[in-house]
Amino acid sequence: MFVGALEVELLLGDVRSLKQKRAVVRPLLAEVRRRYEVAAGETGAADKWRRTTLGMATVSASAEQVASVCDEIERWAWSRPEVEVVRITRWVRSIDD
Repeated sequence: MFVGALEVELLLGDVRSLKQKRAVVRPLLAEVRRRYEVAAGETGAADKWRRTTLGMATVSASAEQVASVCDEIERWAWSRPEVEVVRITRWVRSIDD
């Protein structure tokens, strides 16, 4: 079994409060969960208005499948017009490692 995780650090557009931040972050998380069937949540910068870190995780019997899902999520993140990607960190491991 293989586990893949992504940490996506984002700068948000014209956000001036934590309430506006939630209005941007919640739909992003809902879309990535629905589209890619992964676990997802806000994992960092929760107290900052214009910055967030999203974490996503997936599990598969195939390393290729995990890598493919991670690739698709990376492309999705770079294509979002309402955010700017600062950094993406990828982690893929076998449960036997």
